[in-house]
Amino acid sequence: MTLLEFTGCALTAFGPALSMFIVTIMNDPVRVIILIASSFFWLLSLLLSSIVWFIFPSKQQVWFGVFISVLVQELFRYFLYLLLRKAERGLKRFVAHSLVSNNKHMLSYVSGLGFGVMSGLFSLVNILAEVGGPGTMGLRGGYSAFCIVSSIFTAFTILLHIFWGILFFHGLNTANKNLILYVIVSHLVVSEITLFNQYYYYILTLSIVFSITLGTGLYAFKTAGGQLPIIDKLKTENTNTAES
Repeated sequence: MTLLEFTGCALTAFGPALSMFIVTIMNDPVRVIILIASSFFWLLSLLLSSIVWFIFPSKQQVWFGVFISVLVQELFRYFLYLLLRKAERGLKRFVAHSLVSNNKHMLSYVSGLGFGVMSGLFSLVNILAEVGGPGTMGLRGGYSAFCIVSSIFTAFTILLHIFWGILFFHGLNTANKNLILYVIVSHLVVSEITLFNQYYYYILTLSIVFSITLGTGLYAFKTAGGQLPIIDKLKTENTNTAES
């Protein structure tokens, strides 16, 4: 039973990211390198956040530690952007036929996935270790669905890091400060709201995070040049109605 729960939680959390990696990244070595580099940058942000946590003893103010961690993550996302922009010309020259050069949002997508996967691993690995046996989570009055809820939160977080990466890089490319501010604020909201899980407000927090994920995903999809046929059809119908 513990093996089944471990497998289910792991696939719930990392299944979408694994599918994205296999379909869009695995066959391009440059993308794999960028994915690893972005994961390393997230680890650096974790290291710096840990140093700040030990320098400023605020163990009772968890929200402050979360706040600092989010700001540091976005700072290192900016550092990663600077590094990739400097290396982009060399990447295009080195691999002229690489799919990296065919889409201006590919760098932000891959780096966002690297950030998300590493963040998800660190947030869920201890829980998965406990789920693997010999017992299961939720004993002594704990919530029995804690593991699956944590896995869903992890999946949302990974997707959000992809969307945030696309929006953040696009905001820097176009000097759109509002877009950058949205990424930082939404990241803070999602991270801070998870603190309510200690009071078992799982439905509320999941609903809010899901809404933010959906909205941010649609925003990133539109920013990357995506089009929804249904919306285009409605716009066409409205235009025809107005003209008639």
